[in-house]
Amino acid sequence: MRRRSLLASPALLAPLLASAQGALPARRIPSSGETVPVIGLGTWITFNVGQDPPERARCIQVMKAFFEGGGRVIDSSPMYGSSQGVVGEGLARLGATGRVFSAEKVWTSGDGAAQIEATRRLWGVPRFDLMQVHNLLAIERQLPLLMEMKARGEVRHVGITTSEGRRHAEIAQTLRTRKLDFVQLSYNPVDREAESVLLPLAADRGVAVLVNRPFQEGALLRRLQRHPLPAWAADSGAASWAQLVLQFILAHPAVTCIIPATGNVAHVRENLAAARLPALTAAQRQRIASHIASL
Repeated sequence: MRRRSLLASPALLAPLLASAQGALPARRIPSSGETVPVIGLGTWITFNVGQDPPERARCIQVMKAFFEGGGRVIDSSPMYGSSQGVVGEGLARLGATGRVFSAEKVWTSGDGAAQIEATRRLWGVPRFDLMQVHNLLAIERQLPLLMEMKARGEVRHVGITTSEGRRHAEIAQTLRTRKLDFVQLSYNPVDREAESVLLPLAADRGVAVLVNRPFQEGALLRRLQRHPLPAWAADSGAASWAQLVLQFILAHPAVTCIIPATGNVAHVRENLAAARLPALTAAQRQRIASHIASL
């Protein structure tokens, strides 16, 4: 996907929650008290490049820019093709195994432990910071496994995921009845169903929120880029549609980290820069949502 990479000037970049100069703004994981930067990196489609050396090198450059910009959270899944191996190669080449907050998923109705171990070898990490049941597949089998692994110290946090607004009722029921560390869901100025139940419930239950598909896999940005960025976007420092969308998402207090997928160095820098823009007011959020809905 192509998108304009118009970054805001440094004078407009203001930390949200960062305490150290230059650090990427971070938010707290309620269950552990640990903090993670508010912008992460997804790998769906963008890192599924097979064994092609130039494409793998491009992905590693994206990871390099991500870490240099203060990013830590990288999310992948067994259903993402070669993405896991690309991430592992990147971590090894960049010497970044100790810097990453590794977020992965179990995605099988069979032997979850064997799949997780295969994934761990691909990443080359000693253990995962977060292991999630992907799209609730075989959750009655896999979630107890993850809880046992956490109790043994083999994973650090446990969560569940959904995407594209699917199965929200089941996600809500799981949040109400299980003690989770994370929930991953889709949320952006167009897909706002999570605002009604899941985001308030996560906040009430002390569950961190990872947001996937902030740009609807690029479809939202392709639509928006047919229109000029409104002049009033400058009031919040956003210099591109991508930054405006990310600002909107980050302004929700239940959101912990957004994981936009990209295979473009300029885009990952643009996304990270959005984290340092001022927090939006409720009126600004509503203006963004209403404007986008009108286009």
